Amino acid sequence: MTPTEYTNVSSPLRAARVANSVAFALQGFFLAVILTELPQAQSRFGLSDTLILVAVVVISLLAAVGSVVAEQLAVRWSSRVTLRIGLGLIAVTGVLIAVAPDKAVLFAALSGYGVAVGIVDASTNMQAVFIQHGYGRFVLSSFYAAWSAGSILGALFVSGCEKVHITWTEAVFVSAMVVLVAGFVFGPRLLGTRQAEAEPAEAEHAAIVPLRAYLALGIAMALVFAIDLAVGNWSALYLKNELLSSSATAALALAAYQGASLLTRLTGDLWVRRFGPRAVVLVAAAIGVVGLVVVVGAPGPTAALIGFLIAGIGLPVIAPLCFSEAGRLTGGSGLDAVIARLNLFNYAGTLIGGGVVGAVSDMSSLRIGFVIPLLFAAALVLFARTFHARTAATARESGESA
Repeated sequence: MTPTEYTNVSSPLRAARVANSVAFALQGFFLAVILTELPQAQSRFGLSDTLILVAVVVISLLAAVGSVVAEQLAVRWSSRVTLRIGLGLIAVTGVLIAVAPDKAVLFAALSGYGVAVGIVDASTNMQAVFIQHGYGRFVLSSFYAAWSAGSILGALFVSGCEKVHITWTEAVFVSAMVVLVAGFVFGPRLLGTRQAEAEPAEAEHAAIVPLRAYLALGIAMALVFAIDLAVGNWSALYLKNELLSSSATAALALAAYQGASLLTRLTGDLWVRRFGPRAVVLVAAAIGVVGLVVVVGAPGPTAALIGFLIAGIGLPVIAPLCFSEAGRLTGGSGLDAVIARLNLFNYAGTLIGGGVVGAVSDMSSLRIGFVIPLLFAAALVLFARTFHARTAATARESGESA
């Protein structure tokens, strides 16, 4: 890494990186609040487990709609405008969720929130790729580290609220205000049209994206998020019901995976610059395979926790690399469209991860159910060749020697 690597980055670009990191963190923060407050919502509104499952599925489907909306907004205006609209919509729907007097209003607000999730998911990644283009080296993983940190803060916030007996309404309302205020403060610092979509270098880079490359990246993205959701939805139940752990121990499964995920994403940029995307995806997927083999074969809770920890060390770095590779295929407003469409595979993966693993588990056991994400991780090893290898040219782009 040369001394000029950081001095060549403009102040507006640095500010945009901070602002977009905040946006990623806000998305993770509020999502964690909503998910961890579900038991309180269930008690308050008398929701059945089936209704909760329906709500989660509907949010995922509407998030896909939001991603399509983001494409239209970004192409018409810019990714900065789109992201600010998305954050504003999260705040508004968050307030409605907090004050909802009945199930009908609650589900209407959650539906609006689902659309907002898709808008923010797509536009944060648009901004991230444009910022990475400006930096001239891989920085995308750091944004996902911000998302992980935000989700951890959201869970801790809810835990703190529970301990001091803050109500559902108050906790969700405060969270929505955090999104509103932070979005208002940092939104203007995001890259505008001139700095992103209309930048001359972006216009020159614009090209038609090969369908085969797009689909390969999309499938890889779906596999990663399917594994993520499988761990998020079923890891605690696996430890408690299959391995007979306590509830407290079962909760550590997701904590182990997410904690390792944060570490991986914090260091992911460095690994990609050093070894190149293809090598990182190959090793990350292989580590994921090892971790999930340990999970499936775990004789007890401790071994399963170690398995989830190992899987978290590898797999979470792959998603940002999918968006990064898409950024190499085109530029300008065409990039906005590609990122929004690629983001749809995110939600396809979440539905697969929740639905397929759940169905297999119902027919057999959760141990057998976790064979599905294991197979997905093995498939990711094969998809590593979709990503570009490190070359002397890419090493120079990163400011390092080959």
